[in-house]
Amino acid sequence: MSVQTTRLANGLTVATETMNHVESVSMGAWIRSGSRNEKVSEHGVAHMLEHMAFKGTNGRTAREIVEQVENVGGDVNAATSLETTSYYARMLKDDMALGVDILHDILTNSTIEESELKREKHVVLQEIGASKDTPEDMVFDHFQSAAFRNQALGRSIMGTPESVTSFQAGHLREYLDAHYHGPNMVLSCAGALEHDELLKLASDGFGEFSAEIPEEAESAKYIGGEYLEKRDLMEAQIAIGFEGRAYHARDFYTSQLLATIMGGGMSSRLFQEVREKRGLCYSVYAFHQGFSDTGAFGIHAATGEEDIEELIPVIVEELKHAAQSITLEETNRARAQIRAHLLMSTESPTASAAQNASQLLLYGRIISNAELMERLNAISPERIRNLAERLFFDTTPTIAAVGPIDGMPNQAQLTEMLNHG
Repeated sequence: MSVQTTRLANGLTVATETMNHVESVSMGAWIRSGSRNEKVSEHGVAHMLEHMAFKGTNGRTAREIVEQVENVGGDVNAATSLETTSYYARMLKDDMALGVDILHDILTNSTIEESELKREKHVVLQEIGASKDTPEDMVFDHFQSAAFRNQALGRSIMGTPESVTSFQAGHLREYLDAHYHGPNMVLSCAGALEHDELLKLASDGFGEFSAEIPEEAESAKYIGGEYLEKRDLMEAQIAIGFEGRAYHARDFYTSQLLATIMGGGMSSRLFQEVREKRGLCYSVYAFHQGFSDTGAFGIHAATGEEDIEELIPVIVEELKHAAQSITLEETNRARAQIRAHLLMSTESPTASAAQNASQLLLYGRIISNAELMERLNAISPERIRNLAERLFFDTTPTIAAVGPIDGMPNQAQLTEMLNHG
């Protein structure tokens, strides 16, 4: 299987991956614009626009959109992240033209009526409320906010009740007109299709987006900080983090390997030491978030209040050990995990379409699995240990915790623990 790409005259990229062993097509429009592209007064507008895309167009009512998709057994949805927004559908191969037409319709002809916006504001307010009832979601929002304090990258994707209720239809149209431009977009499909077939469908509609290059988002800088909130919960949700690496940085893939070694599975250092050996928590894992110009490396744990005082020093000790003792065996296992994940994901049209779109938006080209494995294979245990030393001890830590957190160290105390010994 190989990916074919064509750039339309307006800068929009059409990408296809033919998978002859399936009967369906997964398709989507990905836009290089998310919540970090918002102004302060627009906080949450990207997410609201994604919601409103399905609330009616000049040619279809909201009900007709979903009925036409589900009448042929398909599904359609959308998602907003910090740096991208995506609108996607999956259908049987004979219905691809319908899917492409609906995606085009909701992106170019949405009416964004005030009456529908009023109702959808209420839905988003409920979504915000639900996130506040989900402690793990809360702690990650606060972790992001503390790590990238007073920046768009640190603001929650959904916005606040105040910002959401302030939106009018004009705010959504202004954001769409400013960011949904051809050079910022990829129409990506994977499954039972041919490239020329999609290209013809795309040229008939997606070629009308503006060819103007949109304004870039403000650059972001990892700062580090803390957020500690005592709440009456069964478990404390804890996130500890450090400055990560951007997608284009030399050590981006090194960071991915480090996260896998530290907390990427049941054989990882943190899982074995914290849960299996000591029984200090049910859930513990490490993660690395890469962005276009920065990143964040973090560890998440959920534990009872009585175990916090023992848990945090154990995590700190594992961070110190990582800078000294990561082995070739661990590195090879992490490489195998990443390779398996990549190859398994290529068996899914939906995952393939998303991966191809992401690479085109980030790098301007498709990075083959073989090329990626070459990069990973070139990373030695020594290089990972060196990165761990720089990540964990040369950057300001971030700490966020929600729940019964008596005994939880603050940022200054965590810094002292990291630097001691």
